[in-house]
Amino acid sequence: MEQHKKNFKIVTSKRTRVILPNIFTLVGVCIGLSSIKFAFDGRFEISILAIIIAAIIDGLDGRIARLIKGASKVGKELDSLTDVISFGVAPAFIMYFWKLNELGRVGWLICLIYVICVALRLARFNVTSEAEPSWRDNFFEGVPSPAAAGLVLLPLILNLSGLIKFENFTALTITAILITSILMVSKVPTYSLKRILIPRNLAIFLLLGLGIYVSLLIFYTFETLFLTGLAYLLLIPISFFHYRQNNKKNFNNSTLEEDEDEDVL
Repeated sequence: MEQHKKNFKIVTSKRTRVILPNIFTLVGVCIGLSSIKFAFDGRFEISILAIIIAAIIDGLDGRIARLIKGASKVGKELDSLTDVISFGVAPAFIMYFWKLNELGRVGWLICLIYVICVALRLARFNVTSEAEPSWRDNFFEGVPSPAAAGLVLLPLILNLSGLIKFENFTALTITAILITSILMVSKVPTYSLKRILIPRNLAIFLLLGLGIYVSLLIFYTFETLFLTGLAYLLLIPISFFHYRQNNKKNFNNSTLEEDEDEDVL
């Protein structure tokens, strides 16, 4: 009699494809949440690096899910819930332990406003992302939560870089948090870096640029991070006018098609 060997598997191969991206997501939220502990201990340099690592993982888990065909509704909801922690709660605590605790209840209120705006922004993203694909997919509606976390941390990053000296970092922190909160819940279009397609002939230059950027991060960590944040701020008005131009062009094309289909009899 022939014996059929059965391979013992804890989960099926299909389940593995679904679980792997979720593992990345959970690792990211653990790192993001650990940044609060580092900030509580006064190790703000490490707390910022933890948020950056969490943001990198957040950008990779979705790509991994699409690459191995492991995307799921649970993963999508889990990603949004973890974003609230890594890019909402964690940055708010970091800035509170650094400067906002000097303001007492007012400082805590500012932290609450930011976290609420992160939650509202992610809830809106979950709803609007279910729409049909179009050219608008190249833009976010409002500043995404990982970028918002970086903007909120800019005053602390500036202080650690030593590029500019301020006498009142508390006022700068309040301004950064409130402006970022407004940008998140606003409908200002910002570039979606996840949709950028690089031509194959330019891939070598992209790798070269990434190598140079990583080298700058190693030797001039906080200076590079601060300049990166400023560059992103400059991209916001550029993306706004680019979106308006594309929207106008798309509107003119749709109007032209309606005119061509109109009955002239």
